[in-house]
Amino acid sequence: MTNKKVIISCAVTGSVHTPSLSPYLPYKPEDIIQQSIEAVEAGASILHLHARDPNDGRPSPKADDYMAFLPAIKGGCDAVVNITTGGSPVMSMEQRLDGAIRAQPEMASLNMGSMNFGMFPMAANERDWQFDWEKPYLLGSEDMVFKNTFKDIAYILQTLGEGFGTRFECECYDISHLYTLAHFVDRGLIKPPFLVQSIFGILGGIGGDVQNLMFMKETADRLFGDQYQWSILGAGPYQMPLITHGALMGGNVRVGLEDNLWLGKGQLATSNAALVTKARTIIEELGYEIATPAEAREILQLKGVDAVNF
Repeated sequence: MTNKKVIISCAVTGSVHTPSLSPYLPYKPEDIIQQSIEAVEAGASILHLHARDPNDGRPSPKADDYMAFLPAIKGGCDAVVNITTGGSPVMSMEQRLDGAIRAQPEMASLNMGSMNFGMFPMAANERDWQFDWEKPYLLGSEDMVFKNTFKDIAYILQTLGEGFGTRFECECYDISHLYTLAHFVDRGLIKPPFLVQSIFGILGGIGGDVQNLMFMKETADRLFGDQYQWSILGAGPYQMPLITHGALMGGNVRVGLEDNLWLGKGQLATSNAALVTKARTIIEELGYEIATPAEAREILQLKGVDAVNF
């Protein structure tokens, strides 16, 4: 499906980057709240959120850590809140779903397969690490698989989708993930319109080449026709080039400090809002308009903010 309005998702903190990689990465509740609301004011209509331990910034699965910021974000803006079901590769399935089950959000992310997820190159350079967990966490990804089996995916879809009416940001890191998604569409566990988040540039997933962007879109069109909304996520240096190409192809976009710490070459992004502002400028310079949260809800047929549990 194509629209005149482009949905900007903002992934505010994630579980990939660690505090020592950027002083601007939010991990305390008050910083997540502020950066989320500012990102919406800059033009984001969807906020993709992970929780962090407020003491040392490590990824947290605890529902209580989500509840330290979710009500304030809801009270401070009208964005669609999208809670991770991925958490981090070191979390169990039960842990990964703790926050989403408590929150019963309008949207949740869902990785469409198991994969190697290499974060270890980020620990290659010498630096002063703020916390002792950071370097081992990054280096450990060299010998770790992020697990999302067919059974896992079905469980998440049934628990959140059928249980709470949550819709999904279907995260596809490779062509095979599109076919896995098609399997669940055929089973009726994912119903249109669904959001396909095509992800490029993660070590272990498809590369950030424009040819791959085109191939992902062509494959999704062949599998899903007009049943889906397409969005583009480029990791690190691929973020802005790929969202530019993707927007020209009719796509929605995702930016944020979860996916990329840099505003430009050698220039750290000082906030999520800075990345959203740059994406919005690109989109509007190309002649497109951005979608408001209300328009995003209508496009994706979401249950509405009054139906969440926070």
